Amino acid sequence: MLAATALAAGMPLSVSAQTKIKVAAIYTVPVEQQWVGRIHKALNAAKARGEIDYQFSENVKNADYERVMRQYAEAGNQLIIGEAFAVEGAARKVAKDYPKVAFLMGSSGKPQAPNFSVFDNYIQEASYLSGMIAGGMTKTNSIGMVGGFAIPEVNRLMHAFMAGARDVNPKVSFLVTFIGSWFDPPKAKEAAFAQIDKGVDLLYAERFGVSDAAKERGKLAVGNVINTQQQYPQTVVASALWNMEPTIDRVLAAVKSNQFKGEDYGQYSGMKFKGSELAPLGTFEGKVPAAVMDKVRAREKEILAGKLQIKVDDSEPKSGK
Repeated sequence: MLAATALAAGMPLSVSAQTKIKVAAIYTVPVEQQWVGRIHKALNAAKARGEIDYQFSENVKNADYERVMRQYAEAGNQLIIGEAFAVEGAARKVAKDYPKVAFLMGSSGKPQAPNFSVFDNYIQEASYLSGMIAGGMTKTNSIGMVGGFAIPEVNRLMHAFMAGARDVNPKVSFLVTFIGSWFDPPKAKEAAFAQIDKGVDLLYAERFGVSDAAKERGKLAVGNVINTQQQYPQTVVASALWNMEPTIDRVLAAVKSNQFKGEDYGQYSGMKFKGSELAPLGTFEGKVPAAVMDKVRAREKEILAGKLQIKVDDSEPKSGK
């Protein structure tokens, strides 16, 4: 009777009374999209370990987001994960209405007591290192960058990549294009083709579709968030990887111990916590100039030792030097 009453009120059961944590995730794009794909991967890993019961909704429209959040809260989920960027006000309102439910949301804002935690893709360190490799591999000194939207989560990684490229190649210049979509591979591909036509010989693949254009035209690409070298073994030189496992594991531990509160988990995307890394060179091992890789490894050590801080620049990047 108590359990039925709690569920009807949208309150989770005590974690100690269950063997698994009930987790729900809400995604506005398909789970194969890079950003949410990394969250999905980490949650599936926890599910495979038997720690959580996991369900999710993908391709949820912004107008439907609040409704889906409430449905999951009413269904007794103890942890709800998602992206609040376009629905910040609504998401925070839902969290207030369900104070016993833990919310972990991608957000540019601050945490909200008592139960609204935030995270973000602070992988600018790995992006800087991948930019160094790009700067050392371009022959025309012209790099193309195709992004979804000019928002902080995209901008900061682009700026870090550009700074890394300049670190090894002061002559490099950039062409920057935003396609106005989070998931439109054909549009991203066309934008990449246009940049190649203007002399670009290496592309920053912030969106799906860019590496396809590079492959078709015999150019190189550097990946973002995920490693697609297996799909593009002669195209993708390097990638900055985002690992959500350190964040998800800490959140699950907090929920399980009934210690969850509104916190900023952004730091756990840093290299120090293994939340990000430079992907192995794989098929390009030995093809990147040795002097460049020596400098990359030196910078990596400086970052891990706390001697080099990669600037977080959320402003919109522009084409040029």
